[in-house]
Amino acid sequence: MASSAKSDWKAREQQGGSSATETASDMAHQAGDKAKDLAHQAGDKAREFAQQAGDKAREMGSSAMKGASQAASFVGRKADDATCAVGDKIESLGSSVRDHGPQGGIMGKATSSVADSLESTGQYIKDHGLSGMADDITNVVRRHPMPALCAAIAAGFLLARATRR
Repeated sequence: MASSAKSDWKAREQQGGSSATETASDMAHQAGDKAKDLAHQAGDKAREFAQQAGDKAREMGSSAMKGASQAASFVGRKADDATCAVGDKIESLGSSVRDHGPQGGIMGKATSSVADSLESTGQYIKDHGLSGMADDITNVVRRHPMPALCAAIAAGFLLARATRR
């Protein structure tokens, strides 16, 4: 009988042990599932946060670009206004030279020629603005590169001489 009680006890221990093993296994699976859910939720939150941060960065970049564009546009308008004012002054100077200079003879012809040049230069500046003048200079340099290079070297030399003193 002692051996039968011993075997019963071992059978119950195995059944109880098996039940405890199953319970522990179930709890481990539940804990693992819970950990997976939490990790998934954390990943979703991180993606959502990254998306919001990216949206904010795009908004700020767009706002900065808009501000820079508006500033550049304002500066461009001011430069065009200043260029137009310079053209007016040059044209006015041409009229003044014509009105106050000699009217007859060789000096009269020279005065008239200078006045015509000043007036046409002033009108050109008003009509074309800075961008038109830059386009024209670019075209001249493309058509005549060597004379343009020589003129640039000469201007650089004269500017260096003038600033050295």
